[in-house]
Amino acid sequence: MHTYDNKRIRRPGRWLVLAALLLMGLTLAGASQAVTGELDLTGSFAGFLAVAIFVLAYALVMAEEKLHMRKSKPVLVAAGLIWALIGWTYVQSGMPDEAEHAFHMTLLEFSELMLFLLVAMTYINAMDERRIFDGLRSWMVQKGFSYRTLFWLTGGLAFVISPIADNLTTALLMCAVVTKVAEGDKRFINLCCINIVVAANAGGAFSPFGDITTLMVWQAGLIEFQEFFELLIPSLINFLVPAVVMSFFIHNRTPDSLEETVELKRGARRIIVLFLLTVATAVACHTLLHLPPVLGMMTGLGYLQFFGFYLRKSLPKSLDRKRTVYTQKGDWKKLEQLGSVVPFDVFNRVARAEWDTLLFFYGVVMCVGGLGFMGYLGLLSDVMYNQWDATWANIALGVISAVVDNIPVMFAVLTMEPEMSHGHWLLITLTAGVGGSLLSIGSAAGVALMGQARGYYTFMGHLRWAPVIALGYAASVAAHLWLNQASFAIQS
Repeated sequence: MHTYDNKRIRRPGRWLVLAALLLMGLTLAGASQAVTGELDLTGSFAGFLAVAIFVLAYALVMAEEKLHMRKSKPVLVAAGLIWALIGWTYVQSGMPDEAEHAFHMTLLEFSELMLFLLVAMTYINAMDERRIFDGLRSWMVQKGFSYRTLFWLTGGLAFVISPIADNLTTALLMCAVVTKVAEGDKRFINLCCINIVVAANAGGAFSPFGDITTLMVWQAGLIEFQEFFELLIPSLINFLVPAVVMSFFIHNRTPDSLEETVELKRGARRIIVLFLLTVATAVACHTLLHLPPVLGMMTGLGYLQFFGFYLRKSLPKSLDRKRTVYTQKGDWKKLEQLGSVVPFDVFNRVARAEWDTLLFFYGVVMCVGGLGFMGYLGLLSDVMYNQWDATWANIALGVISAVVDNIPVMFAVLTMEPEMSHGHWLLITLTAGVGGSLLSIGSAAGVALMGQARGYYTFMGHLRWAPVIALGYAASVAAHLWLNQASFAIQS
């Protein structure tokens, strides 16, 4: 996996617009009674300074591509400074315990999500190391599919795989196939990449494992695991509407098939089974035992550790058997490859997790939590969820997530936990998940593909198809409002 979930800015001054939209998203999102402080700091110097620090930090995040500075750095510093301002203010007011308690509560929320993501990333890295994704790519490039078939196949697989492997990993895998098969065909690669981004984001919207935002909603206990599948049809519509339109603009031809043979490493398929068992354990912990899903995920990490121990212990015997077989066949090339076999190490997979993403996530959560404690998240919540209709509020937040990372937007909404029906919680889950497809910089998958298919998939290339993608966005929202209309009458 690669870390590409920053926002790449291509035009001077754009970060000012994004920062303003970010601040609007935060102030409109609302705040929870549990983490709102006794002191209203929204009109104080400390409060203004905290907002300025956060906006500056996020502007640096958005400019990561030009500054070549990892996005976790500014938000980590911003989180420390914001909570330092809170701590100092509350110490001066004689209420130090209030700030300490609020910090601990916010940190606990992040810790559960971080450990959950760490296990998921470890499994994905383990499958990558065992060459599972390379094997899938090899199968696709050898088949000699036509361009139109390849367009639908990569989009369909992105939609199907992303609920399990996350939208970023899936998008990178499908993009690698397209760029290899259609090398040099800029127009086709751009169309395929747009389709992959839309499909991966749509697929991730109906699964707790498909995106960080859906995971956050599930961990918060607002939507049960099986209830996410109520978004399956709206998500599918979000993918199909623009895909059908774009498919008519493909000059259909069949490229030459490519020879690429990939041999899976020992234990590859069993690691897939262990990952599915880990997911089942996490769901069982949450559904049957009413314990946090992270318990099941950490138990699943234990499964992988035991299997890694088995792979290391049995490696010498496995190598001896293969040497015998290859010697008898006279396959000297494979015999030579056996000398470079490295034992499987779980902790190497843990070390290769997206630590910049996890630390960025920490910084965002702590910054938003701090601003919420100061009172900023509740400043305009009455306008968004009381004076406005919740349906339009959630649709608007989905559009905002196209230019502002959906993590702070979703965390702000969860921090407030406004009085909404079950249908509205599903709606914000859907819009925050698929809204990022409207722009290439609106999701981790889009930004990642701009880096991987540099020069082929671009901001402007994606923007030209934004009206068609917006049509899919509107159709998916309409489908949810119609198919799940009964859930809007049930108060959460």
